[in-house]
Amino acid sequence: MIFDRLKRFSIVLEGAERDGPAAFSPGQAVSGRVVLELAAAARLGALRLRAMGAARVHWTESRSAGSSTAYTQSFSDQVEFLSHRDTLMAPPDNGEATVLQAGKHEFPFTFQLPETLATSFEGKHGSVRYWVKAKLHRPWSTVKKAKKEFTVIEPIDINTPALLAPQAGAKEKLARAWYCNRGQVSVTAKIDRKGYTPGEVIPIFAEIDNCTSRAVVPKAAIIQTQTFIARGTKKQKKSVVTSITGDPIPAGKREVWHGRALKIPPVGPSILQCRIIQVEYSLKVCVDIPGTSKLLLELPLVIGTIPLHPFGSRTSSVSSQYSVNLDWLNTIPEQLEAPPEYSAVVSSPEAEQSLAPPCRSELGDILEGPFFAYIQEFRFRPPPLYSEVDPNPASDSIRPRCMTC
Repeated sequence: MIFDRLKRFSIVLEGAERDGPAAFSPGQAVSGRVVLELAAAARLGALRLRAMGAARVHWTESRSAGSSTAYTQSFSDQVEFLSHRDTLMAPPDNGEATVLQAGKHEFPFTFQLPETLATSFEGKHGSVRYWVKAKLHRPWSTVKKAKKEFTVIEPIDINTPALLAPQAGAKEKLARAWYCNRGQVSVTAKIDRKGYTPGEVIPIFAEIDNCTSRAVVPKAAIIQTQTFIARGTKKQKKSVVTSITGDPIPAGKREVWHGRALKIPPVGPSILQCRIIQVEYSLKVCVDIPGTSKLLLELPLVIGTIPLHPFGSRTSSVSSQYSVNLDWLNTIPEQLEAPPEYSAVVSSPEAEQSLAPPCRSELGDILEGPFFAYIQEFRFRPPPLYSEVDPNPASDSIRPRCMTC
């Protein structure tokens, strides 16, 4: 039997940590090898490899059709992202088995991931999984299988105009108890952008006005919403990722949050492009009002994978759309000249013409795009720094002039 001689049959992926899955991005090449170690010579058939990736959802719901009739309805769906097959060892053309000697044998493989993939995910009613499976065939024996899972992380760059835009909102609620009006509670909140990455701190700017006769308590929390879709029906699961609680606000008082810090813990990124599974985040600012329901204000969030650029990326996404030739920088002289004398500055039609911006036809392809800035030559040294101390003080031998003469 081959299984008596088979000491090891496994899949090793490049870049994988010990006892942990390897992580890849969409469009990246996945490489690895199938390791086969035999204690003695064995007759083997084909060795085939298959890479798979899919999103699956499934849940059941109990429904009632009357006072005594009840049934369970099942909902399920699947989306396939990846399907790759390869034969690492084919049987000979004569139909006989291949004989491998004792020892360690490795069969390398590589395949390309599609450009569009959903991030790996494990939820209560669904999952997004990727794996590689190898099957070893032998005549007159069962198939030996090996499986190795790997992680795919879809890149989400928060340095985009949509995710850098500030988010703000306002809500108010009339507190009632036993049909009596006890006053109004209002909240306004703002965060500096929509996109964040795990480990960042969200500064919350908020104002809570308590015009009721009782104290209220403000809170803030990051909520994760998992949405599973099958056969036109949705199933949602919400959970609190992290939260903070403010101090109680007395009756008739106002509380102001000047950038109250809420740190994002290690969580999975948002999943927005999958047809059957979506993972969304939001920042909820709520006020607990005694005797009535809570006042809730929700601001959308996107948890990304590419953090904010350190030098501000509001203009980087715009400037990257245009190609500018910067060869003019090579014409800047290393030794700067002194500025001209005042008497050398003249005002003439020729001088005014020389200072005018050049025509677009004269520039050719130097500057591209809908707008450009004309830059003068850097030929003169800058003027000396201003100082309150006179560098040429008057001599004591000079008699001061009388201003009344």
